[in-house]
Amino acid sequence: MLATRTLLSKQTLAVLSRQPACFVHHGDYGNWGNTNIAVVFSGCGWWDGTDVHEGVYTMYHLSRNGARFQMFAPNQQQMHVMDHMRKQPASGENRNMMMESARFSHGQGNMQMQDLSKLDVNSFDAVIFPGGQGITKNLSSFVKDGKDCKLHSDVERVLKEFHRSRKPIGLASMAPVLACRVLPSIEVTMGYERDDNTRWGNWPHTNMVQAVKSMGARHNVREPYEAYVDEKNKVVSTPTFMWETEYHYHYIFDGIGNMVKHVMRMSTK
Repeated sequence: MLATRTLLSKQTLAVLSRQPACFVHHGDYGNWGNTNIAVVFSGCGWWDGTDVHEGVYTMYHLSRNGARFQMFAPNQQQMHVMDHMRKQPASGENRNMMMESARFSHGQGNMQMQDLSKLDVNSFDAVIFPGGQGITKNLSSFVKDGKDCKLHSDVERVLKEFHRSRKPIGLASMAPVLACRVLPSIEVTMGYERDDNTRWGNWPHTNMVQAVKSMGARHNVREPYEAYVDEKNKVVSTPTFMWETEYHYHYIFDGIGNMVKHVMRMSTK
């Protein structure tokens, strides 16, 4: 009996040793690498680009669920550079969105940051926009113009092309503003519609909820760890860091995870 168990253990180890590392961490949807997702960044850092946590969590959940992904950002200067300690604009600094976003990349070839102008809808199954204030400052003029904002030309092009092609669009925290501005009658969530301050966190950006409503979108209240799915338009959104919290980052992680899983589900249909 002992000899049989030893033999089986050796056989199991031999099989596992011939498998890629993801063998025991297989995702929920399809075979690994069959889905190709574009991820659009707007810089690096919550106050002037893509939030670091939302960007990394997005890539983690895409990897865990068996997707290939490629990163894109506009090859242009960002609105300004924020001192993330003082939360004030840094004087005398000027940075490029694509170069700043490249801080998220970790590899060569397809894993390098690409110019957003080269994003071809025909090469991807879905697109995801992680959040951060780069959404309102770099990818749109929302911080200046509110509900009447203009979008970066390639951002508007990408959103319209994926929507027209019936391919899923994933949006985190502030990113629904972009889709609501250019896609008619979509449904999204940006969390709560009023700032219910609790000891766990608060909702300081509820003015953006009113803005997307005025753009013609329907808003649905959700928790930061949830996602809302507009099945008709194939738009998936999650509040994540629309909710400010000092400790409960696992809620943000779970919200991104739920958004990614629904994007993957709809991209395999």
